[in-house]
Amino acid sequence: MRTLKASTQGLEKIKYAREQKGLVIEDFKWLLEASKVLEPDIDWEERGCFADGVSLSTFRRFLYGIKPIKAPAFQAYSQVLGLNCEEIIDNNQNPVESPFYVQRKSIENPEYLEARCYEEIQKPGSLTRIKAPEQMGKTWLLEKVLGFARENGYQTVKLDFRLADSTIFSDYDTFLQWICVHVGEELDIEENIDQYWKKMYGSNKNCTRYFQKYLLSNINASLVFGLDNVDLVFEQPEIFNNFCKLIRYWYDQAKSTDSIGEIWKKIRFVIVHSTEVYRAMDINSSPLAGVGLTVEPPDFKPEQVLSLAKQHELSWNSSDIEKLMMFIGGNPALLHKAVDSAKQLNLSVEELLKSAATESGVFRDYLGKHLHNLRQYPELASAFLLCVNSQEPVDIDSQLAFKLHRMGLVRLQENCVTPSCNLYRQYYSSRL
Repeated sequence: MRTLKASTQGLEKIKYAREQKGLVIEDFKWLLEASKVLEPDIDWEERGCFADGVSLSTFRRFLYGIKPIKAPAFQAYSQVLGLNCEEIIDNNQNPVESPFYVQRKSIENPEYLEARCYEEIQKPGSLTRIKAPEQMGKTWLLEKVLGFARENGYQTVKLDFRLADSTIFSDYDTFLQWICVHVGEELDIEENIDQYWKKMYGSNKNCTRYFQKYLLSNINASLVFGLDNVDLVFEQPEIFNNFCKLIRYWYDQAKSTDSIGEIWKKIRFVIVHSTEVYRAMDINSSPLAGVGLTVEPPDFKPEQVLSLAKQHELSWNSSDIEKLMMFIGGNPALLHKAVDSAKQLNLSVEELLKSAATESGVFRDYLGKHLHNLRQYPELASAFLLCVNSQEPVDIDSQLAFKLHRMGLVRLQENCVTPSCNLYRQYYSSRL
């Protein structure tokens, strides 16, 4: 049977709809409603069960978008939330299976980043950091790593911090319990927080006990734990440092030669975040500084773009690739959009670039999203406008510079910034 999961934009719509309805996930009435959608002629309340494919675990998977679920259940949950199913589905292939995934080599090391990550997660208790600005393929690389792990007998859990409500970040205890429940759910281990969470121990000790004595002790295979968009945690000063200390403690525990060390050797962390600096917090001065392997997905090179074009059966040559990259640079997201659109709309590079920086161009949604975000923060918009209107690198406030870099809109040049590509210069100079 066909399975579905929500796209990134779809998850945002799901989260908003859930908040608007004041939905409490553990309230079984939502499962009853979904069952009624699937089979309206049955009195599910009297029967005391739910329709096939409807359960609390599948509902959570729908809400969190970590794993696909059966299509009928996905459609029923969408209807319960008042959402159009087709507008929230992830129609893109998983990068593990996609024929259009492009392997990446780092600037410093000619070895493929994927191979380095694969090697690292096979080390007991390892920690891998994948860092780069937004839209540089970090999540795709994480998915490749998790796919490799599953194929080789590891259990996997992915936690995307974009799914955390503001209330989750308001209290450290709540934050850690949310992580524990999520991991248990993905491992099909029943939640048992009350037994292991004792007030006298403190948050980090309690979370450690829950993982060590309950979660890790109830699995036989090693676990690869992927944490995506961790920069959202780094933006929370009250949580950031304590959470980094916790991860570092677990990492160090795996080095022990006693029975406790053997338990922590089961876990391998893959942490994904955007930039090095978040507001007043710097990961390089955190307990995670210098820990494990750090990989940085670089821009695509011309030969990779040419290969991508050939995979899409486009008859582009090196000159076409040069023109394209002169305008949009090596950003993977923009380049994938370019070749996808050229294939679907039968566009030449010249035709694609002619309208690229307009509202009718193929990048309009991508550009419009950033424009909306910039307009929410006038100080950030003013700094970026100064940047796109200058032909020389501009010295702006360091926090604004790093926020723009995190968004992928600028490149850092010592203490100055410059637009990441000419597409941004042309589009935003006339709209901010």
